[in-house]
Amino acid sequence: MTAAPSPSVARFAELTGDELRTRLREALSLYVTAMRYPEGTAEQRAPMWLAHILRIGWRCVAAFDADDHMVGIAYGYQGAPGQWWHEQVKRGVTERHGTPHAERWMTDYFELTELHVRPDTQGQGIGGELVRRLVAGAGNAHVLLSTPEGPSRAWNLYRRLEFIDVLRHYKFAGDPRPFGVLGRALPL
Repeated sequence: MTAAPSPSVARFAELTGDELRTRLREALSLYVTAMRYPEGTAEQRAPMWLAHILRIGWRCVAAFDADDHMVGIAYGYQGAPGQWWHEQVKRGVTERHGTPHAERWMTDYFELTELHVRPDTQGQGIGGELVRRLVAGAGNAHVLLSTPEGPSRAWNLYRRLEFIDVLRHYKFAGDPRPFGVLGRALPL
């Protein structure tokens, strides 16, 4: 069952790679605002987001207000060996929980790479609807994501969507914060 748009959302739309490229500046501005990153972060992340569009199984869903401004975005793709995130997480899961546990989660999964909702529209169900729409057509056995640990709207959202712990208190190379890697079987 598809949820009705929240009061601040006029429509949800799946974006093609070309559509995201066209709206990349707006999407990255939303990302920087939602994550409370410094302004220069958008320019640093743009090449990565553009490279992700080319990955197998890439999908993107966005939410727009009545004036066609982006208020939420989510994208991801099929996780695979050789991708930075895959290698980091597989190593961490294998070291802490063993190869069988790592193989269970790290085979046939959709990586929910980015999910961001404009802060003034959070708490209205936009994030949950973006996740549901994004993974609905993924066709993988599992969905995995990482998020900084600690109380947050994102953490609460993933728990409401029945994501479980795959790896906790994990520190990615180059980031001192502890992250949780969460997953769940698909379909959602």
